[in-house]
Formats: sequence, structure tokens, C-alpha cells
Amino acid sequence: MTVCGLVTNSQEPVPLKSISVDVVVRGFVADVVSELRYQNEEKSPVEVVFVFPLDDEAAVYAFEGLIGGTRIEAQIREKKQAEQEYEDALSEGRQAFLLEREANTSDIFTCSLGNLPPNGEATLKLSYVQALAPEPDGAIRFVLPAVLNPRYAPQGSEGGNVTKSIPRLPKGQLPYTLSLSATLESPYGINRVESKCTLEPLRYTAEDRTIAQVSLAEGHQFDQDVELLIYYKDIQKPSALLEAGMPGTAPGSLMGDPALLLTLYPSVPAPKPGQKATGEFLFLLDRSGSMGTCTDPDPSSPRRIQSAKETLIFLLKSLPLGCYFNIYGFGSTHDSFYPQSVEYTQETMSKSLQRVKELQADLGGTEILRPLKAIYSQPCREGYPRQLFVFTDGEVSNTDEVIAEVGRHSSSHRCFSFGIGEGASTALIKGIARAAGGSAEFITGKERMQAKALQSLKKALQPAVTGISLSWDLPPGLKAELVGSGPQVIFQGQRCLIYAQIRGQHQSSGSTEGTVVLQYLFQDQTFKETLGFSLTSQETDRLPVHRLAAQTLLKELEGTGEKEEEKQRLALETSLSSGVVCSQTAYVGVNKELGTALQGPLAHRNIPLAYQASGARAIKCERAVPKKIMCCFLRQSPPPPPPAIHNSPSAKSSEPTPKEKESPLLSLVSLQNANGSWPLDSGLANILGLSEAEISSKSPAQVTPDAWATVLALLWLHSRATGQRDEWELLEYKALIWLQATAGSQLAECVKAGNEMLGSSVSPEALGV
Repeated sequence: MTVCGLVTNSQEPVPLKSISVDVVVRGFVADVVSELRYQNEEKSPVEVVFVFPLDDEAAVYAFEGLIGGTRIEAQIREKKQAEQEYEDALSEGRQAFLLEREANTSDIFTCSLGNLPPNGEATLKLSYVQALAPEPDGAIRFVLPAVLNPRYAPQGSEGGNVTKSIPRLPKGQLPYTLSLSATLESPYGINRVESKCTLEPLRYTAEDRTIAQVSLAEGHQFDQDVELLIYYKDIQKPSALLEAGMPGTAPGSLMGDPALLLTLYPSVPAPKPGQKATGEFLFLLDRSGSMGTCTDPDPSSPRRIQSAKETLIFLLKSLPLGCYFNIYGFGSTHDSFYPQSVEYTQETMSKSLQRVKELQADLGGTEILRPLKAIYSQPCREGYPRQLFVFTDGEVSNTDEVIAEVGRHSSSHRCFSFGIGEGASTALIKGIARAAGGSAEFITGKERMQAKALQSLKKALQPAVTGISLSWDLPPGLKAELVGSGPQVIFQGQRCLIYAQIRGQHQSSGSTEGTVVLQYLFQDQTFKETLGFSLTSQETDRLPVHRLAAQTLLKELEGTGEKEEEKQRLALETSLSSGVVCSQTAYVGVNKELGTALQGPLAHRNIPLAYQASGARAIKCERAVPKKIMCCFLRQSPPPPPPAIHNSPSAKSSEPTPKEKESPLLSLVSLQNANGSWPLDSGLANILGLSEAEISSKSPAQVTPDAWATVLALLWLHSRATGQRDEWELLEYKALIWLQATAGSQLAECVKAGNEMLGSSVSPEALGV
């Protein structure tokens, strides 16, 4: 076993001893306090830097450390002041730490912990609040990622690059413990909680089942993500949560006034997209060198570029006739299939399909801003709403600038983004989707990109909830002001969190109830939801609603691109008052009691890197540190925080992607025509395991060869690829529309004959007959 960096003779890493997590989940908001305990087993002092990832929708608001027996609490400061205080403390031999957001991204935090004495312990307490998203079945998903700790791989597992330096231990013998308890609250009741981990029985603490508690079973081995799926009663109903302001803070400010959280999770019809759906579909594909790496440590797993190419084929085949499309590739440079979007026809689809199959991960680094500007320089087509799909595995150094560029064109398009692999930046992926009213997806491990991409295409082909507005009825003396600009669009299956500040002085003799009317449009229909809420605000010292409201405002103020002085000033004030770190602020903690300077040289050490114990994920070294690993780096001198690491030509592999074996499903999909039909040819015959002559001889009378071939292709999909239905549902719909127009009266006979020939038992109803 090799441990990177300068280490002691014993080659022992700085070990993690225990993790304790307390979670409060109210509706779609999780408030998390994690306590991690480490011990330095070196014989000399070390200076440690804690690097950790957070989801784009999470906000750190408190941090403290017990370092070598000295307690240090964090205080938020303007960044330059914080850095100066930290350097002054270190130069005087005092324990200190510095916590700040990485430049140009919002989902990486670094914490310089300062001097940790020999055999000293460091206990770190991190508090953050996070907005949660619903799963397709309506469950609210909370995840405590295993990247919050150095991971130990099972003995016998193999890995390259990063994983060679990871300690190998027998399964079930991790050298640290994890305890987690969660309090759950929902105004309409809690039905159940599910998890892959073993849980103690759910315990209700309110008779109406609106409050419950759950915890991990004792002895849980933290070798995989801890996931809680929380099922609420009446999740579709809008809800309101009013939180009292921070005690001692002046009224009139965001933190001083009560903050109201409105949750809207509309249950709207999800019509199947028809051939009348039109649009301009633009696909922007990352072709940087790291896209040539595998999606999984298993050498037989597909490369990222191969998964992306397959996904593009499914998307191309699923587009409606008459739309327009183009495909762009980017790395250090960028290119496009056509100078401008072309109409989707059999000719353009076939030509594009061939070019997609030839794509390689050969364009160097990750420069996404230029191709975006090239796309936006093309005029939009009237009557063809623009839909942009972005696929990338990388991180860029100008995340804020990229998000701002997308936001400037938000009125003319929607953006659907896909983060591929462990290294994808949640700030970039979620940021560009949010800026242009789209949705974001992440593909890791063995997940198939195709299903998630096709789900997003369905959203792009469906109308969305728009025209969201609110009207208030509050007692005299009170008024509500939205925090930020408020939501513009909601897609089917998405929740919407709206924050408002309740200003003014409530008259004690007046009503203690307020009302808000939520109004929105869907398919030219107006929907209204009237929601009453108590003005008796809930007091909490953790203030999760206020923190998330502050984070929402900070993202708007800092995501505009132009650094207007007034917006910068308001962002700084909001960050300092709320404790939510922004680009201008940092947390600094210094022990005010001057101690004796620590003796001896500082050691340099890398502790074990994060690794999925099941062997399901491997991470390239240049990408692992900032994105999905919480670890310590030990440095010789007081360091500035590590710079954001991004893909550069030198950091990328430009090796050509080897030819991957095509799956039968992909082969079948590749044969489909733009109008939805399949040709009766040798390609289809090979997939069906029959000869062309045999297929033709079994065709019902007066059925065209293409109609017969199309029925057989659909029967194959229903009998051989049912588990991947999400991937071929749209192209099947195209095929069925074509069949109804071509052989509608003979479809039942075709299905019967096809089942007999293929030995399948697909019902005619499954094909809409």
C-alpha cells in the first residue's frame, strides 16, 4: 500500500474516528449538523486543510472545531479580513482555521484548520441547510454522501490511479463509527420512510403523525451513501412554513423579519408528446479528454463518450418530424455539425447519426463559454422554441460567468443539463438549468445516461407550468415581499420553493392568520391554490428557512454577470448577516488565548481518498479532490486555499476511444427512420435472429414491408427491452403514429402474427390497438 506525500515511517494516515449526524427535515428542507472526529497520530504537528463538497442547493451556516483541546468557533468575515486573521494566528503559533467557498464555484468549500499537535484530536462540527427534491414516485430524498469521510476499500478490490493509496480492510471492519438521527415534519402527515440502510422503527411524536423520528440501526457501516426516502401524505398540496427572525437582529432586515417558505408541487397532467410538438433542439456535448475515461472502475464498463454517443442516438431518433436541430462539441475548441440548425428529415438524421458514431473525446480541455456564445449568436426560429441539452463531465473555472451567459438568454430558450461522473460540478450543472428554466440530472456509477436524457426530452416536449404569481391577504401593518425574483417555470414532477419576507408590525388585536393565493398557467388553463397560514411564527435557533432564503438571494445577486456595486454591497450584507458564505466572505476561527508556538516541522500527508467500497465508482486523480472527496491535505507553510481544479488540455487524456460493442437495443434504435418506421432489411433480420426471406413470408397479406418490420421492432422492444422502456418510449410513440396512418386496420392481425413468429406474447393493447 502506498500513501501519497510525506508520511511517517509507519505509513499511517490521519484516521477518522467517528461521525455523528443530526438532521431535521421539514417538508422539502433539511437542516444538517455533522460532527467528525479525527486524530493525528504523527509525532510532529501538522497543518491540515479540509476540502469538502456540498450540493449546489446546500448552504453552510456554522462551523467550529475542537483542535488539540482548544475550541475555536467560526465567525463570518469579509474574505480579505478573514485571510489576514488566519495568517496572523498561524504566525503566532495559535490554532486557527479558514473556511471559504472556492473561487468561481459554489459547491466546493475548503477549510484550513491550522496546526494540529502530535497525537492531537480534531473534532469538526459543520452545519448546513439544503433544499431537497422529490423523486419520480413523490418521495423526498435526503442523502448523506459517503464522501463525507475518507473511505476504506474492501480487501481484494482493485483500482488504478487514486485507489492504489486507499487502505484495504475486510468488509465490516471500518475503523470509525457513524450515528445518524433524523426528525421529520410535514403539515399533512408522514406515511413512511424507506432506506437501503437498516433503520430503527419510525417513531411518531405527534398524534396526527405530522412529526416523526428515525435513526440508523446501531453498528451501521458507512461504506455507502446513507439515503432516506421520506413519503409524506398529500405531498401535492401546497404548504407554508413561517419562521421567526433571528433574536436581537433589527426588524426590516431579511434575518430580522419573519421568513415564509411556500412549497408548490403541482400535480398537472403529463400529456404524451405528439407529432405536433415542434422546436429547435440543440445538443452540446463535452468532448474533452476525460470523456474518454470509463463511467465505472470495471474495465468492461462503457466510456463516458460512448454513453453520451448512445444517448445522442436515442435523442435523435426520438425527435418529432419537422423540428430543427444541431449538435455541437466542445473542449479547448468547439465545432458543430451544421453552420446553423437544420430541419429534422430522414436525410439530416441519417447524416448526423453517422457523424455521432465517429465522435471522439479529442478536444482537450473544458471551455464551454465560447460554444454557448456561438449558439446564442444564432437567431431563434419563430414558432420553434429553443431547447438546449448540455452534457459534460467537467468543472470549469468560470462557473459564474457561464451561468450568467445562460441566464441572459433565458427568455429565448430552456436548458437541460447533465453531469456525467463523480467530477461534474453541481454548481455548473444545476446553475445553467436553473438559469434557463430547465432541469438538471447527474449520471454516476452504473446509471444509464439514456433514460435520464429521454426523461428530459419528454419535459422539453411538454408544456410547463408558467405565469406563476402570488397575491397576499395580510392583517393591517404587514406586507409580504418575495426574496429574489421568484420562480418562472415548473416542469411536471418538480417542486418549487418560494421565499417571502414578512415586513411590518403585527397589530396584537388583529387577525393572526394570513392568506396567499398561488396562481399559475398550464396549457392555457389557469389554476389557483389558496393557502392560509398562521402568523404565529416558529422559533428556531438554526433558522433553516432564513438561510435558504439568503442563499436564493445571494445566487441572484452574484449570478448576474455584471458586478454592479449596489448588488455587491447587498450580497456582502446578506452573507454577513445570514452566515451563508458567498464569493466575498469566509469563515475564520481563531483561538483568542495566545498559546505556546508549536515545536517541530510540519508534516505533509495525503489521507485516504474517497472510494465506493462496492467497487462501483473510481475517480480520476485530477478530478477527485475538489468534487466528491472530503479529505485532508497537509502542507508545509500557511497555504492559500487550494485553487479550483478544472479540466485543462494537459490534465486530459486525448487517447482515441476504442470501438465499443453495440447493444442489440442500440442497433435496433439506430435502424429506425425519422418518420418512426423501420425498414425490412438485413440489419433488422439479424437482431430478430431470422432471415429476411423468413420475415417476409410470415407477413400478413396487404401489409407493406415497412409496416410489418415496424410491428416486429416494437414487439421486440416490448418483449426484450422492457426494463429500458424510458429510453424508447418516445420513439415508439412516433412509430405508433406512423403505423396508425399506414396500417391501422391491420395492426391487430400484425401483432398476432408477429407474436407467433417471435415467440412473444405482447398484447395488442400494449401497442395501442
